[in-house]
Amino acid sequence: MDSEFFSRQGFNDDPSVTEPRAGDDPATEPTGALRRQDFTYDLPPELIAQQPPAQRGDSRLLVLDSASGAFCDRRFRELPELLRPGDLLVFNDTRVIPARLFGRKASGGRLEMLLERLLDERRALVQLNASKSPKPGGALQFGAGFTATVLSRHGDLFEIGLDGDEPWLTLLERHGQTPLPPYIRRAPTPADRERYQTVYARQPGAVAAPTAGLHFDQNLLDQLAAMGVAQAFITLHVGAGTFQPVRVERIAEHTMHSEWIEVGAETCAQIATARARGGRVIAVGTTATRALETAAQTGAIRPWRGETRIFIYPGYRFHAVDALITNFHLPESTLLMLVAAFAGRAATLNAYRHAVAQRYRFFSYGDAMLITRRTEAA
Repeated sequence: MDSEFFSRQGFNDDPSVTEPRAGDDPATEPTGALRRQDFTYDLPPELIAQQPPAQRGDSRLLVLDSASGAFCDRRFRELPELLRPGDLLVFNDTRVIPARLFGRKASGGRLEMLLERLLDERRALVQLNASKSPKPGGALQFGAGFTATVLSRHGDLFEIGLDGDEPWLTLLERHGQTPLPPYIRRAPTPADRERYQTVYARQPGAVAAPTAGLHFDQNLLDQLAAMGVAQAFITLHVGAGTFQPVRVERIAEHTMHSEWIEVGAETCAQIATARARGGRVIAVGTTATRALETAAQTGAIRPWRGETRIFIYPGYRFHAVDALITNFHLPESTLLMLVAAFAGRAATLNAYRHAVAQRYRFFSYGDAMLITRRTEAA
């Protein structure tokens, strides 16, 4: 499903859409000149999805061919029609922790805690929202009846340690709330525990879902496997930093937050097998993309386990990923910049304008895109 697919079907006939210009190729854009406002678009607030669709897979799918800039409107359940035997889907199998807690400082002041990451069973790096920031040594009392102590501060984050014997994971599963993103302006419900989680989640550690995977149900996964589309997994524990805005004007000056990843030897072997048989490596989400590209920074993908701060924006040359399934992302965000690096900035913004005009649903519980690019196997 590449450029000729679009030409056969007559897509991209919207007269309001401009074609990418010469020089808009994502690998040749003058990166030093790119500014934060180069990645903005107008989004009516009512298009920000506040609820998931009734069923996984009920969402819409905007298919973008970055080689031509052409796009078409499909349904996510039609994904099998757009893939082919020999392709490899790479999923992020991280599991979202109920990472939000409410409590009080020793002074009685109320606070909200959002986990950033677990350091070990009893220590965690967290965001603390309170009228006055607690100091190292300060006691924190959570409404569930357990306490913690502030151990140190690292910029905007606090390292805290539990005072009891139970581990963080046990306490959060018992007392925590689903950490819905800040643009979902409602309290989490019991249903969010299941819907803000992929069906294949198995490695606890994320505080935000790898949302491109939310569209897949088990029936769709089985259907794809039956037609010869292979499946592989990486782990990237999504941190709250994914929602942090870019504050600098020149994007090359932005410092990316750190996240923990693991790309195993089995996944690397599956990628080699897919490439050898002419299949495409299709990353399900920007998190899978960042993990794979981190593991392929030498040009060939190798097993990787540890921290990544990889920041992908136009000018980046991809080594591991041939196609991308992703949701729609916030204006001026690092995630939108990654998509623009993959598809080209002009093509990406054209597609986003079309999505707004066609009333797609945006962000975590919203609709999806499938982005293809020219490869030797195409």
